Amino acid sequence: MNLRTIRRGGLKRLLLAGAVGLAALSVSALSAQPVKGGAITVATIGEPPTLDPMISTADLVSILTQHVFETLYTFDAKWNLTPLLAEKLPEISPDGLVYTIALRQGIKFHDGSDMDASDVLASLERWTAAASRGTMASRVIAGIDAPDARTVRITLKQPYAPLTALLAMTNSAAVILPKEKIEPVLKEFVGTGPYQLKARVPDQYIQLTRFDGYRQRAGEPDGYGGARKQYADEIRFVPVANANTRAEAAAAGQFDYVDSLPVEAMGKLEGSRSEAVLLKPFGWPRLVLNTKAGIMSNLAARRAVQLALNEEDMLYAAFGNKDFYKLNGDLYPEGYPWATSLGGKVYNQGDAAGAKKLLDEAGIKDRKIRILTSQQYEFHYKMALVAAEYLKAAGFTVDMQVVDWATLTQRRQNPAVWDIFITHSVFLPEPALIDFPSRDAPGWWDTPRRAQVMDAFNQARTQEERVKRWADVQQAVYDEVPFVKVGDFNALAARSPALQGFTPSAWPYFWNAWKAAARP
Repeated sequence: MNLRTIRRGGLKRLLLAGAVGLAALSVSALSAQPVKGGAITVATIGEPPTLDPMISTADLVSILTQHVFETLYTFDAKWNLTPLLAEKLPEISPDGLVYTIALRQGIKFHDGSDMDASDVLASLERWTAAASRGTMASRVIAGIDAPDARTVRITLKQPYAPLTALLAMTNSAAVILPKEKIEPVLKEFVGTGPYQLKARVPDQYIQLTRFDGYRQRAGEPDGYGGARKQYADEIRFVPVANANTRAEAAAAGQFDYVDSLPVEAMGKLEGSRSEAVLLKPFGWPRLVLNTKAGIMSNLAARRAVQLALNEEDMLYAAFGNKDFYKLNGDLYPEGYPWATSLGGKVYNQGDAAGAKKLLDEAGIKDRKIRILTSQQYEFHYKMALVAAEYLKAAGFTVDMQVVDWATLTQRRQNPAVWDIFITHSVFLPEPALIDFPSRDAPGWWDTPRRAQVMDAFNQARTQEERVKRWADVQQAVYDEVPFVKVGDFNALAARSPALQGFTPSAWPYFWNAWKAAARP
């Protein structure tokens, strides 16, 4: 299979135009006077499977619900931890076992009730029982209590360096809910955020309106932290499942922001009513393998998949130009402290004969693989098509199951119905925030080797030691193959020139943003 022939010049010029446009927008946003009022419309990749951010790791859920719910901590513009509903970063005992969290006062929920430590305690108890990140943390938590109405205390069984970062994450999130509203399945979506849920019409829109009782932090906006200013009266999220339809809508200026566009949309945006937003570097797609049931529970079969795949062809099929992707088998790119050079030994092999030999030697007779993917993330689907061809060449029989994203996120919870699914993650400042280390996340990687390397990583007390231990985690990933990284990629979105005060980000947020068109 030869997928590498490309005409580069035109798209490179368009990429440059998009980058220049983004810079111009930034200057415009700084110089424009904020305006209150109006509605910001956002086209998303589809209908969210839930509005409960505790029980989902889907980016789509995070993008919507971060406007409604808040966590104790979040990340600033440099990905440093910063307080949100907490008054300050936690006080940690010298032995690393006790986290004392002072809470902000005067915080109200959307139902008008006041937040206190009893709400935080009840929310964290639900998080540790129901959220994949929470259950991961629960294994080292000895207890959570509230010494008084303004304080929550978490006591650990052993030092656990990622705890504060886990409490800050926007998916599988430790959001704070009114204790009276907490149920195994939420019926009311009541948070403390700058916007509240007004209406949800499935497959049509989710309407959020300004919460007038919101108490923002003092100071200026700073990434996801700092002040969250409420300029727009309303934010309306509209599901647009087809990637090409989103591209056409962006070109026509039908929305203020359009998320997750295919590479081909860059040409449509040139000279259109919207401007390109290129997020670089953005993240890494991967094939998650079901280690719990079916053919992928066999290590030899997983190693055969790893050996068979040609990631370069997968990336080219998905993005079509090297300005949008980079070959990299390591879990982090250069520039991050977590980057290594370990992945090259198993990456981008495309060795069908070697993979078939592994299957034969393991005596695997039934070689059917069920690949679960969605066209709503078009690059997922294109990578799946190429992966299927390489796997067939290695002797696998491929059953491609193409579903909408909401169905995929539900179906992947059931280990009996899939063998591989395709997803992606942004590059996160703390590796423990990636969902794969959790043995409760779909894929269910749970081996003695995983436990050993993750425990050593999580208990390391210095950054130097954590970096060293992270290399051990990565080596375990390459040896046991719970997933296969495809590479690094940049993401394309679009926004209207009228949308001001907006900062491009991994999970786009629309507090601090306003519509220039809303001027009287």
